[in-house]
Amino acid sequence: MIYFKLPFDETLYSTDQKNTRESIHFHSFDRLRQISFEGNITEASEQFEKALITHETLLKDESHFNAETKEEYINTLHKVIGVIKDHQLPKLVYSRRKIFKGFNGIDFKESFKKLCTSYPNAFRYIFNDGQHAWMGAFSEILGKFNTTTHQFETMSLAGTLPVSENWTEKEIEEQKPVTSYIKDILKNYSENTEISETYDHISGNIKHLRTDFKARIKPEDLDSLINDLHPTPAVCGIPKDFCKMNIQKFEKFPRELYAGFIKVETDESIMYFVNLRCARLYQDAVHVFVGGGITAQSSPEKEWQETELKSEAILKNIVTS
Repeated sequence: MIYFKLPFDETLYSTDQKNTRESIHFHSFDRLRQISFEGNITEASEQFEKALITHETLLKDESHFNAETKEEYINTLHKVIGVIKDHQLPKLVYSRRKIFKGFNGIDFKESFKKLCTSYPNAFRYIFNDGQHAWMGAFSEILGKFNTTTHQFETMSLAGTLPVSENWTEKEIEEQKPVTSYIKDILKNYSENTEISETYDHISGNIKHLRTDFKARIKPEDLDSLINDLHPTPAVCGIPKDFCKMNIQKFEKFPRELYAGFIKVETDESIMYFVNLRCARLYQDAVHVFVGGGITAQSSPEKEWQETELKSEAILKNIVTS
């Protein structure tokens, strides 16, 4: 069972499990796991209202994970910043889990409705396949391919601040290498790439710096291009392989579907959404995944506050009983 809304589209969709070209695939950060929902993508608001989506249908949390404390997070971040300085890295992304417990039950329908209202410009979803249940809303597009015109679109999204604050050198410098990374990859697939000015991208209570890209590519190159783009510096760092190795070394928990991507395939287009503001749902717990781009200028205290702010994207929309 999956229900989702596309960015700027308030139609609720699901899949009907029939054998078609349409489908939705959730890829884990490490690309080793995939959860798929095959079938025609159909309007599903009536089905959603009748559906039984209660915490009793979910698995109990038997992960035995304990959330990282602020002190643990800050201590690790000092080590991460040391690696960044020693190797002169432009950026490395470090994440943690915030674990929410101590509730009788969660009203998943109301929680999902609230999430959809809070983030109209995001890809919003909730699913339970019997083994895994997740909910999320994020507006970064890893790629969008038009199957008729062969135009490919993507974006560079990095740097985070509360909406009311002004950009500093730290956020501007964090976004620059992401833009360069995407530009260099697209050069290998297209002779002409259109690049927008950098502008503010608002997402609920926070904002990011965003630059858009458009390029015409060959359909047979699409999988290879996505493979080159993922994981982007926005979820991993630069250089990619070295940062992935350090993520495995320093992060306390596996990322699972967090910072992976969601592939939505229709007859007209193939869309790839980065799976960032998301949570794994259990009968008795919610695991919220949050991270931040760390640079040599990062303040561990401020990074902790940024992850707390990001966790609110999910937590403030959860309706408990």
